[in-house]
Amino acid sequence: MRDFPSCFGESGVQVADSSSSSGSSGRAAQNLVTCVYLCELRGVSRFITVTWTKNLMGQGLLIGVENPTGESLCKVDIKPSLFSKRKGSKNAELGSSAVEVYWDFSNAKFGSSPEPLEGFYLAVTLNQELILLTGDLQKLAYKKIDAAVTIPAACTTTFLAKREHISGKKLYAAKAQLSDKGALHDISIECDDSGHGSSSSDPCLVIRVDGQPVMQVRQLRWKFRGNHTILVDGNLVQVLWDVHDWLFGNTAAAANGVFLFQTSSSCSSSDKLWSSQLAFNCSEFQHSQPSCSKAQGFSLLLYVWKD
Repeated sequence: MRDFPSCFGESGVQVADSSSSSGSSGRAAQNLVTCVYLCELRGVSRFITVTWTKNLMGQGLLIGVENPTGESLCKVDIKPSLFSKRKGSKNAELGSSAVEVYWDFSNAKFGSSPEPLEGFYLAVTLNQELILLTGDLQKLAYKKIDAAVTIPAACTTTFLAKREHISGKKLYAAKAQLSDKGALHDISIECDDSGHGSSSSDPCLVIRVDGQPVMQVRQLRWKFRGNHTILVDGNLVQVLWDVHDWLFGNTAAAANGVFLFQTSSSCSSSDKLWSSQLAFNCSEFQHSQPSCSKAQGFSLLLYVWKD
């Protein structure tokens, strides 16, 4: 699996989506959000990826179910023509595995992101067992899902990671939970590079959570890559950044920065994590096979692009 660096316990997981091939080269990749969930069902672990997309054709959705080894069990692609119907279901089969997706976006509210903010539900079943239910209309989902679908009591689904492409001029904003059951926070990244090329000033990076400054990096031309620990909801969150291409990129396609917000429990060693991610923009990171029993914490990966 590729293109989603994260670190859970002592191991890493990479998850690919349908747009990964354009993730580092084009504007088409800006409007996508990928969420990664870990489902534990009767001692068997599976990764579920939900990718929300938006382009000139409209909004779409891609759901994938994989084994921890990276083997794809099934993928369901909800193209803009089907997504625009606002509610419905779709299924797909691969071998002995059958995935069905149910959704209702009739009253969904969207911001700048292709991911809905509220007023929706999205349910995923594997072989007629519910393995993922997200959104704020879960009671409605239980009523609408086919009676043949079972809700296994032993199923535990955890929100592990999120990747989002956002764009702006100097200010970049996103909404995210920095823990599975945590509050939804407004995260803003401000990069003032007006001093680039001037001997009297230097670019400055400021990150805010819910409007409050949590970190500031001065002399950014010398500190274009680094890490810092902040406190959110009483939890330690490590922030890693790479803005080299923001400052020194020669083309519009390369004018992007990368930010990783990661709860401290997600990785046992920040130095080990950062050393494995020095090539932050390369999109491919090789780690050992994940140990799902050690999966803890949450990772938020933001790709930010200059308009």
